[in-house]
Amino acid sequence: MLKKILGLAPKLESDGSYMPSKIALKLSTSAKTDFENISYQKYKGKRSKILVIFTEQKNMTMQNGKKFSTGNHPVEALLPMLHLKNAGFDFDIVTPTGKPVVFEMWAFPNKDEHVQSIYKEHKSSFEQPKKLQDFIDQSFADSDSYAAVFVPGGHGAMLGIPEDKNVGKVLNWAHENNLFTITLCHGPGSLLSTTLDNQKFIYEGYRMAVFPDSVDKMTPKIGYLPGLMPWGLSEKLKGLGAKIVNTKSDKTVCLDRRLITGASPLASNELGKLAANTLLKELN
Repeated sequence: MLKKILGLAPKLESDGSYMPSKIALKLSTSAKTDFENISYQKYKGKRSKILVIFTEQKNMTMQNGKKFSTGNHPVEALLPMLHLKNAGFDFDIVTPTGKPVVFEMWAFPNKDEHVQSIYKEHKSSFEQPKKLQDFIDQSFADSDSYAAVFVPGGHGAMLGIPEDKNVGKVLNWAHENNLFTITLCHGPGSLLSTTLDNQKFIYEGYRMAVFPDSVDKMTPKIGYLPGLMPWGLSEKLKGLGAKIVNTKSDKTVCLDRRLITGASPLASNELGKLAANTLLKELN
């Protein structure tokens, strides 16, 4: 009751899940983003497509059994997409089984005209995305048309995607065909899919920015999460040989070979700039 009075209690939703508390939302979300509307020299080559793998799952069960209302973080998805669009790239939007994309709409920056614009532009694809299996069946042979695979963050990126063999197939396909892989925050959970069926982790020894487990352990205190995480992402990646370059949930971004990563929602704009500039430099 005291937590509720102080605004520290996670808010119960109609499906029994919890969204962040009033205090947590005030501290961690904003009606506008730090997006920089940069005029890039647009890419005009053949590799103009970027595959974006979104989550279709909403609720994460915490250690205490409570469910966190999650999905992909809209800022982490849409700011990088804005930069990549401005750099001349377009998107194939998929979910594992073709169910609608799930966003953390409680984090949507409602007063940001740029984010509103790209969200509306792709709204029909978010509501009716392609199936990842269909992409594998139809587009694997056309790797020359693709520049990158992008997996946005949000805690929802840890639901289903790390255990999806098709995600592993796509990341291996990107790796083998010299495509870039772009991801941030909890999105690097997708990289774990490359270890399924006892396969070697293809990013062993890579430097990467990832949301810190230490911060996830602290956020229940302000009601951001309704309990402790079911498992630690940065811990698992470190155990596989990844070299985590950040200790805070900040604006850190990292480029190592063809892997581009960011530390948190705060890194979304920087990740978009790094991805757009890197792709333009390498592909032009």
